[in-house]
Amino acid sequence: QVRVVESGGGLVQAGDSLRLSCGASGRAFAPYAMGWFRQAPGKKREFVAAISWSGGSTDYGDSVKGRFAISRDNGANTVYLQMNSLKPEDTAVYYCAADSRWGAKMDRPETYEYWGQGTQVTVAS
Repeated sequence: QVRVVESGGGLVQAGDSLRLSCGASGRAFAPYAMGWFRQAPGKKREFVAAISWSGGSTDYGDSVKGRFAISRDNGANTVYLQMNSLKPEDTAVYYCAADSRWGAKMDRPETYEYWGQGTQVTVAS
């Protein structure tokens, strides 16, 4: 069992930056691939970014490429999502997820076994 907890959400202005953190506990963190998803009211859960257990492979959703960056510190059992040039359409609840595999389907919510409770990000125009 891996428990993941997101933090760092808040209210920012368009153009601002924000960094989300996801702490993991339970089993050893390093073997798990990690992902970030987001969900706005009335919309489906959307893939944001994913990172392999080593950090050597990453993937991003089209809407955040070039603006967001995912990274991880296995020593601190933490994965980060650096969000730059935020837009009002980035407003959503952001979720962190973990899974023991890394493959071609890391952009799908059903791939992930463990999920956090989410943290709200609101971008004002």
